[in-house]
Amino acid sequence: MAAGKKARILVVDDEERNRRLMEAMLLPLGYEVSLAVDGEDALKRIAELKPDVVLLDIMMPKLDGFAVVKAIKDDPESARIPVVMVTALSETADRVKALEAGADDFLSKPVDRTELTTRVKSLVKVKAYNDRMVDYQKELEAEVARRTEELRLAFEKVKAASLDTIFRLSRAAEYKDEDTGAHIKRMSQYATCVARELGLPPVEVESILYAVPMHDIGKIGIPDRILLKPAKLTDDEWVIMRRHTEIGAQILEGSTADFIRLGSVIALTHHEKWDGSGYPRGLKGAAIPLVGRITAIADVFDALTSRRPYRQRDYTADEARKIIEEGNGTHFDSAMVQSFVKCWPEILEVKEKYRDGHESRYLELYQAVEDTQKDSG
Repeated sequence: MAAGKKARILVVDDEERNRRLMEAMLLPLGYEVSLAVDGEDALKRIAELKPDVVLLDIMMPKLDGFAVVKAIKDDPESARIPVVMVTALSETADRVKALEAGADDFLSKPVDRTELTTRVKSLVKVKAYNDRMVDYQKELEAEVARRTEELRLAFEKVKAASLDTIFRLSRAAEYKDEDTGAHIKRMSQYATCVARELGLPPVEVESILYAVPMHDIGKIGIPDRILLKPAKLTDDEWVIMRRHTEIGAQILEGSTADFIRLGSVIALTHHEKWDGSGYPRGLKGAAIPLVGRITAIADVFDALTSRRPYRQRDYTADEARKIIEEGNGTHFDSAMVQSFVKCWPEILEVKEKYRDGHESRYLELYQAVEDTQKDSG
């Protein structure tokens, strides 16, 4: 109750003489007193006035005091209002019934002035204390909500900065090859398309979005004469080139960040093949981590449809899709191929949005995090 504000007392009794008597005893104490003639009238007045204490007669027409106090306590808006049952009933069973209905105290008729004064003062204080506690809880909840939102926004900024850093450092591994400028953007998007279609949880899809850009970070350790060679590599050169998987895994291993550890797995396994003919470890079937299988199909599709120094022309999207479908069960896990085909329209959209030479912001990848969360509901 605000400072200086009078406490409101509602007196409910079907006899005017009783109402006026209690009003005469309460007004000199500085209370604002309202009167109700029966149970129905009482509930209307409570909804309008929000009194601090209700003095309630039991024996009334329409709704008796038991029904009224139960209605008061069942309503969250009025449940905190103390209710004093004013009654001539002296049977223990009647008082127990009133307590079970939610009564807070009793006064016996005829009402004693001192007893009335003491009970009302005490319950007004109780109501004021409870109101302060509720207000404090609301303020606390509002503060928690505000701080939570601040933390969420700060976390989103950190995620954006982290993904931007990952993108820039991953791009460094491919910096000398100008034709692969948008490669890691497309790769991340292709992989997340497949991951969503597979039904992976949103948090795992987001981790893949963060981790996939680091799939070829090991190329930073491959000599330019091999990495940029505009012709077919020799057997010895292939041995060196294939080391980029292990170099990448070594660069990323040992991190405490989940997506960095995931990036290490992807770097090591994205060139493994379903039939065991891949590298560096010749893993076969389900022995290849799921993220490696997802990244493999995204990497092959992008490699086929992008310009490369060792190839005279890039394949069309449809040609690349056909090659991937032909690799079903040999190069690729069948589940990956099926998911890739199912999200084909999205694959084409990504290919167009992040095409080589197309101007785009570094943080467009981060926008995909929000898109992923919205798509997952």
